[in-house]
Amino acid sequence: MLSPIDTGAVIRDDRAAGTFPGEIHEGVAWWIAACYVVVSSARQMAVAHDGHPTTAVFHDRFCRGAINAQHYRCHVADLGAADEAQLLHAMAALGGIPGALLTTTAAADADGWWTVTIRLYDAGGQPVTEETGWAAVRNKIARDQVPIPVNDQAKGRITDRRDLLETP
Repeated sequence: MLSPIDTGAVIRDDRAAGTFPGEIHEGVAWWIAACYVVVSSARQMAVAHDGHPTTAVFHDRFCRGAINAQHYRCHVADLGAADEAQLLHAMAALGGIPGALLTTTAAADADGWWTVTIRLYDAGGQPVTEETGWAAVRNKIARDQVPIPVNDQAKGRITDRRDLLETP
């Protein structure tokens, strides 16, 4: 693993979160996505972020990790900037597929640092818990068993699906 993290500190409480820079880096988003695709056998995912510039970079890496997870050919519906309600709506509109929401907030204890959070949702729109996926994702990362990228023939794809966003 090129840039290890403290998996127990970053992946806990039914989410992945850490200060950036510091506890978490962009590669973690790739690792989480690839591991979650494999753990959940996801062939499709909807992915959204809060629009923060830092989150946008993590979002891009997350999407790329999902489409490169072994032979799963995961199709990522990229929602761009969206909130949780919009993500859940899009997941349901796509036939009940898993999803992820990435957000960034100012870190409480560090000037200029950000707390990046990744939340996963199962195909039913429920937050993924320790028991339903986070433990397996954390264990894969901790054991350096992140699924490796695949060749172009086995790679999934990313499709812009902002058309699915409902406006309140």
